[in-house]
Amino acid sequence: EVRFVESGGGLVQAGGSLRLSCAVYGFDVGRYVIGWFRQAPGKEREAVSCISRGDGTIHYKDSVKGRFTISTNNAKNLVYLQMNSLKPEDTAVYYCAGDLSMWCPLRPDYQGQGTQVTVSS
Repeated sequence: EVRFVESGGGLVQAGGSLRLSCAVYGFDVGRYVIGWFRQAPGKEREAVSCISRGDGTIHYKDSVKGRFTISTNNAKNLVYLQMNSLKPEDTAVYYCAGDLSMWCPLRPDYQGQGTQVTVSS
């Protein structure tokens, strides 16, 4: 059974930091595309970051470049999203997801239940 389990969300003031974690079961995070997307109330889902396994390239949404960092612990099958200098517009439910391909963009085949991130101004 494939499961993605996110944690680490919460309420933070603007300028603060959060680290999201995702424990993955039944899916090799070091072999396929892995990433994060988010969805704010009333808005469409948007990709935040993903890792292409074809060449290891890491992609970020323009508005989070320089502030967010995606990483994986392949031995433990964990995925992280370090979020710094958070802004109110980063408020959303964040989802960890896996894509059974080698290249971004992220087209989720599997995803978790999400973790809420709220940034207050």
